[in-house]
Amino acid sequence: MIALSPLPDKKIYFASDLHLGFPNDEASLVREKNFIAWLDHIKEDAQHIFLLGDIFDFWFDYKYVVPRGFIRFQGKLAELVDSGVPITFFTGNHDMWMFDYFPEQLNIPVYYKPVELQYGNLKMLIGHGDGLGPGDHSYKFLKKIFTNPLCQWLFGVLNPNIGMWIAHTWSKGKKHKKMNKGLKYFGENEYIYQFCKEYHAKSLCDFYLFGHRHIPYLLQVDEQSQYLNIGDWVAHSTFAVCDGNTVKLKEWTGKEIISPAPETYDHPVSTK
Repeated sequence: MIALSPLPDKKIYFASDLHLGFPNDEASLVREKNFIAWLDHIKEDAQHIFLLGDIFDFWFDYKYVVPRGFIRFQGKLAELVDSGVPITFFTGNHDMWMFDYFPEQLNIPVYYKPVELQYGNLKMLIGHGDGLGPGDHSYKFLKKIFTNPLCQWLFGVLNPNIGMWIAHTWSKGKKHKKMNKGLKYFGENEYIYQFCKEYHAKSLCDFYLFGHRHIPYLLQVDEQSQYLNIGDWVAHSTFAVCDGNTVKLKEWTGKEIISPAPETYDHPVSTK
């Protein structure tokens, strides 16, 4: 569990699914600069920033090589941490191969599974959301392969040029196909929501915060508890913010933060 005590006039922020590198360098750079502008906007009242996975469209921690690109983003993270704003990184299905680079070079801890967060009187479960709940058996099988130490070692000994080419080709192909087909919303049949219901029966939480689905929406787990999917930065530029009393969905317009109206999205969310 992560435990934080709320500080006066401070908030904690949650963002996910930036997918730096997708679909190409030009589009990714626009998104990277937009995200950095948001980080600059929130840094004065940010007590802690949680990045909930798929920040990179692909990442692999080589022993002596840093993946090319995203230097502005990494520099901004280093600046924030050095200025006293803690950042915590949760891996997603696209950047699960993070090991010691972020902890050692940027002083940013990395988590690989959902973790309970106690913030004042609020108890939350936070993470990326991939592989949770029933179904999605093909991905769960692939994840066992991708997280196998031997498979990771074999990929790591490939020439980085070859390894990164393979990974980016596969990743972009999968994502282009998914985005072109459109993201379907399954309501209470959402896998992550089913996971939240099962988890809630064993350990009560006030909020369940995940990314992965790229669709900002909210579902009631029970009368007092909510599951909030915080959307993405590919299509929505949405994030969640907690002031110690509640969690709200917000949107970054490029210049300011707004509370989007529920009808802004295909699937209504609570923003009040």
